[in-house]
Amino acid sequence: MDTVLSNSAVTAAGSFGTAPDVTIPAQWAAPSLYVKTLIQGDGATMTAADGMIGNYVAYDWSGKTHKLIGWSYTAGKPSLFTGTLLPGLAKALIGQKAGSRILVVMPPADGFGSAGNSKAGVGAADTLVFVVDMESVFSTAGVPGTQVSDGGGWLPTVTAPAASSSSGPVVTIPAGATAPTAFQVKTLIKGTGPAVTKGENLAVQYTGVNWRTGKVFDSSWARNAPFTAVIGEGQVIKGWDLGLVGQTVGSRVLLVIPPADGYGKTGASSAGIKGTDTLVFVVDILAAA
Repeated sequence: MDTVLSNSAVTAAGSFGTAPDVTIPAQWAAPSLYVKTLIQGDGATMTAADGMIGNYVAYDWSGKTHKLIGWSYTAGKPSLFTGTLLPGLAKALIGQKAGSRILVVMPPADGFGSAGNSKAGVGAADTLVFVVDMESVFSTAGVPGTQVSDGGGWLPTVTAPAASSSSGPVVTIPAGATAPTAFQVKTLIKGTGPAVTKGENLAVQYTGVNWRTGKVFDSSWARNAPFTAVIGEGQVIKGWDLGLVGQTVGSRVLLVIPPADGYGKTGASSAGIKGTDTLVFVVDILAAA
């Protein structure tokens, strides 16, 4: 087997923000993780509690051949890197600064493991090659800023979490109040980022409460994992599409969603939601790409 002495034989040329020219030798990869900062940025440092917006190219390196398996430069918009990253990407990106271009060569143990990824065409013994341009980083704990409103009155009251808490806001349904029949949206924290547009991929933290029971039925904060979805195109319930498009990144938003804009007449029995239930969500818009 003709194996490279070091994965440093992989190179990538080009300027930040443009698709790199990647060279991968026609040899077998070395069995070690290789990380190189090709361009040093001077922005915020990415921590283990952060997500990142950036562009990337990815190659599958199998034996003496390689193939392109993913990229974002030609899509016209960057990608969100959040939640559980591939081990090699986490090792490579955490501690790096926004504005950096990072080359990562990952053996299977730092990629998809011994199972590979058949959907992406990655075999169990294949090495992955990534070049990542880190545009910006963002906290996944929630949005900064002080709530300018807590809802209240005939709307649910939203109590902001303590500064040291990772559990998210607490939602209290007004005692004895009848759920409104029309969709309601209220901005609790006004973010300073760009307005969310239809078709963007959002990273959010959220809590969902059933008005009828007053109980939380779902929470990304409880899972300690931000949720990502394309907004405005039917990937989420209609109330989210209605209430989040047009909000600014960095905002905390209260949504009161009647059945027609939620799960409809069928409800969602697995979450204890009936077809007549009104839903309440508090959503922190962490990032959009």
